Amino acid sequence: MSYVMTNNEFAAKAVDIVNNYKTLYVNGAWGAPLYDANKKRYMNKNNESRWSLIAAASDDTFAFDCVCLLKGILWGWKGDKNSKNGGAQYTSNGVPDVGENRMIAMCSDVSDDFSKIEVGEMLWIDGHAGIYVGNGFAVESTTRWSCCVQKTVVLNIGFKSGYNGRSWTKHGKLPWIEYLKNQNGSNPSTPVKKKSIEELASDVIRGEWGSGEERKKRLTEAGYDYRAVQDKVNELLKPKDNSYKVKVTITNLNIPKGPGTNYARVGTVKPGTYTIVEEKNGFGKAKELNAWFSLKYAKKI
Repeated sequence: MSYVMTNNEFAAKAVDIVNNYKTLYVNGAWGAPLYDANKKRYMNKNNESRWSLIAAASDDTFAFDCVCLLKGILWGWKGDKNSKNGGAQYTSNGVPDVGENRMIAMCSDVSDDFSKIEVGEMLWIDGHAGIYVGNGFAVESTTRWSCCVQKTVVLNIGFKSGYNGRSWTKHGKLPWIEYLKNQNGSNPSTPVKKKSIEELASDVIRGEWGSGEERKKRLTEAGYDYRAVQDKVNELLKPKDNSYKVKVTITNLNIPKGPGTNYARVGTVKPGTYTIVEEKNGFGKAKELNAWFSLKYAKKI
């Protein structure tokens, strides 16, 4: 059959859309610029909850949904602001108008093993599609995160700091794409080496994995043990114990109201051993008393 483009051209076009065009996720759209007539057109095809986003988009914003991003590129999308669909021609180049679930069924070499995925393959989970663009990255149009066409991480391959990502169910080679072998024979998707629990915990503390349920979901999807990572985070954030023991041998050692000689006396310390948890102005706060006394009359042991 006659191919529409090579896998590298397909991936490059997807990345170009991310880098050089304003986009918005709009259900049923395959590259339409959102001037007034198209806004009205797509408001009729989208839930009312999305109308405000569509209405607020500038004329030079292009609309895509997930599988229509793939179809729009294959139908010849050019980023033409003066064309109803950005230059794409409906069902051109022998590419039919099918949904993501039908499209993955049309692919060859469909697999759930991501160790040998090639640039330009379709990525699929039930109800959603994306494009693998190499080096562990996907391009997808989604309502998640930025609600646009965006570059994300394929978590089946590995996590990358600073990027959102998801795990996909399958990938496959589209029948309209010519898949060229890498000239250097290298695998474009060699799995990223997984991080250690200590490294992940440091990333979590820096805020790179989100918080709460989002953190749990992202770590689990990336193949990590959430509980082990969270336990290490809790350990690292736990205040260091700098307490120490002292022995008081004198009687009638004053307990002032605060750490200093200018505070009124509120009691006396009995001889014994105490745990000092805080120091200030030469006074120590004893854990057992929840009170201060002068360390001048106590011996560290």
